[in-house]
Amino acid sequence: MTQTVKLVLEDGTEIEGTSFGAFTSAAGEVVFSTAMTGYPENLTDPSFAGQILVLTTPMVGNYGVPGEELYESISKIFESDRVHIAGLVVTYYSEEHSHWNAAKSLGDWLKEYNIPGIAGVDTRLLTKKLREKGAMLGKIVAAEDVPFHDPNLDNLVAQVSQPGVQRYGQGQHKIVLVDCGTKTNIIRCFLERDVELVRVPWDYDFTQLDYDGLFLSNGPGDPKMCGATIRHLQTALQQDKPIFGICLGSQLMGLAAGGDTFKLKYGHRSHNQPVKLSGTQRCYITSQNHGFAVDTATLPAEWDMLFENLNDGTCEGIKHKTKPFFSTQFHPEASGGPEDTEFLFDDFLTAVAEYKAER
Repeated sequence: MTQTVKLVLEDGTEIEGTSFGAFTSAAGEVVFSTAMTGYPENLTDPSFAGQILVLTTPMVGNYGVPGEELYESISKIFESDRVHIAGLVVTYYSEEHSHWNAAKSLGDWLKEYNIPGIAGVDTRLLTKKLREKGAMLGKIVAAEDVPFHDPNLDNLVAQVSQPGVQRYGQGQHKIVLVDCGTKTNIIRCFLERDVELVRVPWDYDFTQLDYDGLFLSNGPGDPKMCGATIRHLQTALQQDKPIFGICLGSQLMGLAAGGDTFKLKYGHRSHNQPVKLSGTQRCYITSQNHGFAVDTATLPAEWDMLFENLNDGTCEGIKHKTKPFFSTQFHPEASGGPEDTEFLFDDFLTAVAEYKAER
């Protein structure tokens, strides 16, 4: 039986559609992604925590959801161990799915996590509204209404960071990964590169550990909520051990360096964002998922912008002028999306090897 639900935006807009997934109400920040593939990866990306995700792809659900496979104790396909979005908005939901590795439907998968979906929405028109007015609070209303809720007022990182210390691999370089909502493909990329990876919670005092390099993961929400991480990172920046940050990790590095961050109008969430390497005409196509960025005008003199977004000119990464510290706002480990910049993991580990050789 078809059940009717509504998408309600904070500006008063109401859009009626049909329910799939869990028939329940949920509130969050309404954002859009123009990626054409990869909804199993997107929905399990911790950076989407607290958000109602609008997919501009005309049809969603046609290839179902793959079964769970493990690689080195982590998922071989998904980007975390659960679905993180607050709700899903699509134009057309395919009730029938067909793919060789499909284990269940998208609707059944959402029901497992009690997450609502709404279909029958003109998502391209909705995306145009979000581009013009900016990301808005919203809610999917089923049987009972719920109040609007701004997830950026919550410490979302504390909600998605894994508790306790976890170790992966037995390689020659010991890398500490600060888990602010790590995408699993980051771990996969490191394990393919002969490292021992020590994954610690977002607020863990990693400065007390012995390591060769420090990695700051992606994650959801406002980076200024991560006060403990920033304090520990400020200590690490006084040393010379290589540091590499991705997405939220880039914002945390900017804050720890003494700069500031700001909320983007509607964020960058897609698989094909062009970025330019500063000081060159070299452009890369990247995968992105963030709502905040570093304000390069506030960075101290010893820091430079490393990459620039060619759509809006915002900062896509920073670097220290003399120390082996750098970051990217985009995802070099893209899953799904282009892998054009995965070489940055190699650059980081080259810096780690050089640091160890000079000790």
